[in-house]
Amino acid sequence: MTRTPTRTAPPRLALVVASATVMVAANLYGAVSAHADASPSTPPGTEASASAPVKVDANDPDLKLPEGATLADPKVLDIKSVVEDQGGEERREDTNTDVTFALQAEVLFGKDSAKLSGEAKSRIAAIAEEIKKQNATKVRVFGFTDNLGSSAHGDILSKQRADAVQGVIDQQLNDANVIFEVRGYGEQYPIADNATEEGRKKNRRVEVTFPRTESNN
Repeated sequence: MTRTPTRTAPPRLALVVASATVMVAANLYGAVSAHADASPSTPPGTEASASAPVKVDANDPDLKLPEGATLADPKVLDIKSVVEDQGGEERREDTNTDVTFALQAEVLFGKDSAKLSGEAKSRIAAIAEEIKKQNATKVRVFGFTDNLGSSAHGDILSKQRADAVQGVIDQQLNDANVIFEVRGYGEQYPIADNATEEGRKKNRRVEVTFPRTESNN
């Protein structure tokens, strides 16, 4: 008796079937690419779906508020706009309520000094003009340093620098109705990493903050 040899499918047939399964699964879930090793042409999550959008049942109880529940009062979210010059020497932050100018110490003072340069006074005068524009009557002037040197020295130097900036603003405004809050925080509240000189440079700064008036919002 002669036995007929059993023929087996080529190994690549299994790969074809598996590939087809992947393609079917991809179509079911709305994926665009059927190749696992292919790089997507668009970032994940931004590609168009191949399937129709899911219909929403308006009578679904999960879409309704429980009995007795109410919606929270509407409110305007605080949106921040940040503008920084190319060298990072000056930064302006605008929110719905406040305006903040941050000036790096290098453009205002010499090293380890609280004496203002001529260029510094012109920069501060421009900030004073914005305070006038906003009709602000409360101004905060805060000084900051990096973490080099002693903490006590940084506290004193940052306060002296804040006082110097406040003095120019007060002179420019010449308005007895303006109330100032002046503080020196030293190395507290860094905005960059003190482990690098680039970060320390950003941390050595004076910030001037004042409220936006309702008419300018």
